[in-house]
Amino acid sequence: MSSAGGAGGAPAGLPCVVAVGPTATGKTRLAVALARRFRGEVISADSRQVYRGLDLGTGKDLEEYGVGAERVPVHLIDIVDPAEPYHLFRFVADAQAALRDVAGRGCLPVIAGGSGLYIHALIHGYALEGTAPSEALREDLAGLSDAELLATLQREAPDLAARVDIHQRRRLVRAVEIARSRAAEPPAGPPPAERLTLRPLLIGPYYPRAEVHARIAARLDARLQAGLIDEVARLHAAGLSWERLAWFGLEYRHVSQYLQGEVDLQGMRETLLARIRRFCKAQDAWLRKIEREGTPIHWLPGGDLAQAVELVERFLAGATLPAPSLRLNEILYGPRGRA
Repeated sequence: MSSAGGAGGAPAGLPCVVAVGPTATGKTRLAVALARRFRGEVISADSRQVYRGLDLGTGKDLEEYGVGAERVPVHLIDIVDPAEPYHLFRFVADAQAALRDVAGRGCLPVIAGGSGLYIHALIHGYALEGTAPSEALREDLAGLSDAELLATLQREAPDLAARVDIHQRRRLVRAVEIARSRAAEPPAGPPPAERLTLRPLLIGPYYPRAEVHARIAARLDARLQAGLIDEVARLHAAGLSWERLAWFGLEYRHVSQYLQGEVDLQGMRETLLARIRRFCKAQDAWLRKIEREGTPIHWLPGGDLAQAVELVERFLAGATLPAPSLRLNEILYGPRGRA
């Protein structure tokens, strides 16, 4: 997939900018800056920021969007209650609607990701299958280990197993649900004839891994200081079970363990930091997969906004873009994660 056309004209598809990258690298700030510069609106592609009340733990960074007349509109944040299920095929339908809305008003869609699977689904136009989540099936699957879930999926739907994020248990569970519903349900979402085709420009802030790890630590400490523990306690007091909170990801799982007295504060912080850094590697794997499949990602050293602006200007003008100056697939890391 090419990110821009040459002199013969731009390829078909709705032009959009997609800000990608590992956690704590400034994707939201970049997306907002570009939306402000190019009369755009941000569409979040984060699987957890859809939930109301999950603010610090999901890194919504709402202050980045500005206030009043300077506020950049943002879509798919705070759209569902945390007790409500949300999943990939619902996201694709919501994202398609948001893309039509933004483009229909003559604005540039700027997608901020987010979840690797959600980004992959958008840029590749997934035709999704499945039903709404089944609590009964999830109870049946609860006793299986992650390895057993993956083995089940490989046996029942090897095509889904090949693309699921094996590092996230909830993705494995959802994939098994989809596999079991195939015979009974048609694909979800709009018919192929009504589904928007995108012409995306993928850009992302780039920092060496050691610097990303330092940024993760600084951001975690800032969120703990800003009240992450209180946020989790409020959500539990409002009726969310510890099990449901754990479903929302690392921050909510490990803070919940601290609040239940299973670990002390320092132990919680150290374990959570290590797990977030490990999650960063999983995000890196998704981004490498996107590159390998032929979609270029233009990495911006230090999140260089001037370079991003130049790329977007050329992209929107239909000009040929330069080849990316670096590719994640060409960067090898040693056993301690240093380039």
